[in-house]
Amino acid sequence: MSLKQQIDNDIKAAMLAKNKEELTALRSVKSLILLAETDKGSTGEISAEVEMKLLTKAAKQRKESAEIFLKEGRNDLAQKEQFELDVISRYLPKQLTEEEIAAELKKIIEQVGAKGAQDMGKVMGTATRQLAGKADGKMISELVKKLLAS
Repeated sequence: MSLKQQIDNDIKAAMLAKNKEELTALRSVKSLILLAETDKGSTGEISAEVEMKLLTKAAKQRKESAEIFLKEGRNDLAQKEQFELDVISRYLPKQLTEEEIAAELKKIIEQVGAKGAQDMGKVMGTATRQLAGKADGKMISELVKKLLAS
């Protein structure tokens, strides 16, 4: 079952359960997918990889918004953003722990033959492709710097 079909089914379930907050979050995800499908130059279908990029970007935006709202003392808005983040997270692959990411990065560093900080670009290019959707880019970058420095 495609992500779009899964979201459609979840929208129907949320409607039947009269869960307005979940319905709003699911509709926002569906709108992202529909916009990507109808983008100029699009074939009308998007790949699973593009779907994951869309969801990852949406999750990152919700997380950042929630943090900003908390700093500003707007707990009501922060809770809304956090709820939407939780809904989006259901469709993302399980996030790797810091230790799992470090282990993967060590393999990638060996694979590309990186020797020091000057090879960070090579490592990051491969790492972001292999760990897409499974790890935050910021965390990957920090760990790569740390591993290449040692």
